[in-house]
Formats: sequence, structure tokens, C-alpha cells
Amino acid sequence: MVNNTILEKYLSEYLNVSKFSDYCPNGLQVEGKSDICKIISGVSANQDLIDQAIEEQADALLVHHGFFWKNESTVITGIKKNRIKALLDNHINLFAYHLPLDAHPVIGNNIQLALRFNIQNPQPIGETLVWQGEVDASLHEVVQSVMNVTSRAPLVFGNKDKKIKKITWCSGGAQSYIEHAINIRANCFITGEVSEQIPAICKENDIAFISAGHHATERYGVQALGQHISQKFELDCQYVDIDNIV
Repeated sequence: MVNNTILEKYLSEYLNVSKFSDYCPNGLQVEGKSDICKIISGVSANQDLIDQAIEEQADALLVHHGFFWKNESTVITGIKKNRIKALLDNHINLFAYHLPLDAHPVIGNNIQLALRFNIQNPQPIGETLVWQGEVDASLHEVVQSVMNVTSRAPLVFGNKDKKIKKITWCSGGAQSYIEHAINIRANCFITGEVSEQIPAICKENDIAFISAGHHATERYGVQALGQHISQKFELDCQYVDIDNIV
């Protein structure tokens, strides 16, 4: 068992939250009961995940995508009201960590992808959220590895026989970060989403691109974080995957 304020303080330090200028607040977003024994973790704090936490009689939710994003309406109506009311009525804490969970060098989304894709020498490109590493494979083989990990067929641009040596990646909706991959002359960039201009950018810069799914590329950080705190504080922490094709 751990107190919710103690857990928030620990996670703030462990994830180096103060380093990031983010699109949402990181930490305890909705306060529930003081003492936490059971946590449900997941990618996004949608109603299905909240309902699962209620059914499991969890004391807290731990997610990557929480509430209160910049540029969204500040009023608490509609589905936001329903979600927050469900948490408050059942005294469930909501902890959410966005960019700090992407970037963390041990349990972050990007390092966890590197481990699963068997990428060697993974490291961030400077101070960016984009990572680089090494593989020795064809684009086809890299795509097969991505499919095996994510259990879904990605959208791919590039010749399947293209040799991939230097590979770059960034979980989630990071398609605009492809310029970082181009600047270091990478052979391939993997992320979760794709925009209209990406195929032409890839063709003109001779770089392969794999869109593996926003949700699919951000499952693993929150799982690793949940495992970490379950061991640190002897908590019951269960990951629940609410399927999302995007």
C-alpha cells in the first residue's frame, strides 16, 4: 500500500517531470482515495478503461493519455463529465504521464520499442524525443518485426528490399519529427501515425517510413512503469489493453 501523494512525488522524480513542457499536466490529475493497493494501467483514460478499473475495484488508474489537454475546452461537460464523475464516485485516482513516459531511458515508450524490435545501441537524437539505433535487415524484415510486436499490419512507404542499417523511431503521433531522421541520414523512421505529406517527403529523401499505430506503439511504457511501481511499493498493478486500431 502507498499513499497517493507519496506515489505522485516518487513518479515525478523518477520520470523527471519538471524537465518537460508538455501538452497536459503530468501527475495526479484526479484525486481519489488516499491509500492505494491496486492499480489498473492502460494507454488512455477512456470510459472503457475507467469502467474496467471500477469493475476491478482499483484504487488508481495509471495512463499515458489522461485529461486536460491544451487547446481543448475547459468546461467539464459531456464525456469529460462522465469520465471524471465515474472516477470521483468510485474514489479512483488518475495518474497520467505523457512526454516523460515517452522519453524515460529505462521504462519509456521509445526504449521499450527498441527492446522489442531488437534495435542495437538505442539512444535519443540530442534533446529530441526521436531515438536512433542500429539494425541489419531489409525493410521487409523490419516490418515483420513490427507486425510481430504490435499484432497489426503497419502502413509502410519504401522498397521492401531496402537495406536498413540506421533506424530511427518515436512512439505515438510523431510523423512531423521525420526531419530528425533525415538530418542524421537514417534509412527508416518508425512512428505511430502518418500525415498526407509524408509519402513525398520519404520518397524525395530516400527514407523508409513505418506507421505502426499510435496506440500500438505506446502500450509498453505504461506497462513497464506499472511493473516498476508494483515492485517498488508491493502493489497489485494490472495492465488492461482497450483495443484501438489507430
